[in-house]
Amino acid sequence: MLRSLLHIGVIVFLTLLTQIGGIAWLMALAFRKTLLAFVLFYVGLSVAAVWIAPGFGRVALSCVERGPLAAQSWISCALNRNYVTPELADVLSDTAEEMDRRHPGTITLFLDANFPFFDGFPLLPHLSHDDGEKADLAFYYADPSGYRPGAVRSPIGYFAFEQGPTDCPSAWPTLRWDFTALQPLWRDYRLEPDRNRAVLDVLSKDPRVGRIFVEPHLAESLGATGDVIGFQGCRAARHDDHIHLQLR
Repeated sequence: MLRSLLHIGVIVFLTLLTQIGGIAWLMALAFRKTLLAFVLFYVGLSVAAVWIAPGFGRVALSCVERGPLAAQSWISCALNRNYVTPELADVLSDTAEEMDRRHPGTITLFLDANFPFFDGFPLLPHLSHDDGEKADLAFYYADPSGYRPGAVRSPIGYFAFEQGPTDCPSAWPTLRWDFTALQPLWRDYRLEPDRNRAVLDVLSKDPRVGRIFVEPHLAESLGATGDVIGFQGCRAARHDDHIHLQLR
């Protein structure tokens, strides 16, 4: 009984984490070397997802290309979190190309996007990445020598917060995590203002983009304006470590 509950827990966990991992684990239980079988099934299903996802209206963002649009981390790709609708894929590609045109050598990094299958399937811990029409972009960073192409402060692109004034109270339940203990661990980079200002300008003027979330203090400091630039609310995750965009 306990063993069955353990396997059920693993299946649920892997399904929530990767969408297809639970299926791979269930298939692997038929083999003596379960872990090895799981890895093989998971890799096979992940590769197959690239070809199957278009049937669900989604395409995979490339995990191997290195610019002007690139994956920030192999982790998002390994967890099948790099899927978007074809329209959003075009928005991201066009944005990256425009950023490279305005600032040659700029690399635009995407973070979490969506799973390959089924609208309404949650991409935890995100509240809204469930239909292929949402994606996160990393900020552009610099050090004293200037812009650092492809660099981020934290290893996964999230949770390295740019501190600033906020009207949000300390309340529960909330996904507005501060991770105070982690902040001293991140790289000592600063936001590169010209590129971050430019990407918000590009996105806010794209008629395909319906909403952009960034913390108000950052939008103000960058001089970013536009009807689609807004605040995600105090119950959702902070957006002073990345930019969230979604289609109309």
